[in-house]
Amino acid sequence: MMAEAGAGGPRLAELLALGRRLWDELEASTEPSSGAPAVQDKVRQGLDALQRAAAMVAELELFSENEELEEIASADLKFMLLPALLGALMLKQVDFSRRREHLEGAREHFLCFLKLCRNYGLGSFQLLSGTSGEEEARSPSTPRDPAQPNLVAMAMSRTAKIERYKQKKELENKLASMSSAVESGTADEDQIREFYILQIQKWIGTSLEEIESIDQELVILRSRDAAKQAPAGPRGPSRPARTPVKPFILTRDAAQARVFGAGYPGLPTMTVDDWYEQRRRQGVVSQQGFGEPGSLPCPSTPAGASDEELQKQQQETEEEEDDEKALQKARDWDDWKDTHPRGYGNRHNMG
Repeated sequence: MMAEAGAGGPRLAELLALGRRLWDELEASTEPSSGAPAVQDKVRQGLDALQRAAAMVAELELFSENEELEEIASADLKFMLLPALLGALMLKQVDFSRRREHLEGAREHFLCFLKLCRNYGLGSFQLLSGTSGEEEARSPSTPRDPAQPNLVAMAMSRTAKIERYKQKKELENKLASMSSAVESGTADEDQIREFYILQIQKWIGTSLEEIESIDQELVILRSRDAAKQAPAGPRGPSRPARTPVKPFILTRDAAQARVFGAGYPGLPTMTVDDWYEQRRRQGVVSQQGFGEPGSLPCPSTPAGASDEELQKQQQETEEEEDDEKALQKARDWDDWKDTHPRGYGNRHNMG
């Protein structure tokens, strides 16, 4: 295995180094938007380099489930990071129409990395218990048994998050103190091995955090997609829009219209005849029965009555009910009360 890795090592190492360098530049970028062309160009280049490197690792069969961590060459340990780096770069893509696809792809890469680390005894995280490897890596869209602990059960614990944060800071400090010696080539094999194992442990914590975040976002996206695909509820036939009717005071005759008009100058007045004739022209009321639903009923009249008969009948009713003289008398009485206070006539009986 080491001979094959050594034969393909230079090219494989260059691809990994390119992907790592682009990732570091993206993390330190000061671009105001992750969707900037320069940012997305680096994301595409990094993904291309790492995907080619991952294909070479698979072809070389660099890692196996049947071997122990001690059997892996120190220089080959760094290639275990390929799935985690691929997942991290996939999350930096900003095509919203493919966001769910990118999230699920990144999740699969993080899972692949965590399973690889578990096989070699690296890290202290939890995977699904009592299930096969295929079930552990199933899509997050598949419902999970709520009674079973999932892969990120430890990440969901607040205590575990605090502990993982402390460990992350310690790992970063150790890596910073060792990086110069490893990069300059002055470190011995034990230091190189420790350096790469520390990097792997750091990315284990990062992968757990990213999977938790991905699962939360996928729940939101699935709810949104389900809402879009839900059939619209049955709707009844739409009713035609009605022309708004302006408020007015309905009076029996012109005399009342003059009286009420003087008291309510803001509202127009009309007689019953005017109102009925206007509604008849608009087609709202008919000569028989009722108009459209919601309109006022027409006066009950014999079937087949003409307009002239209706008007004659209404005029006779108005003559019986209204009397101009009675109205004038009422007005005179009101005027008299304005000039004669109450009890005025009783003063003649005073002794």
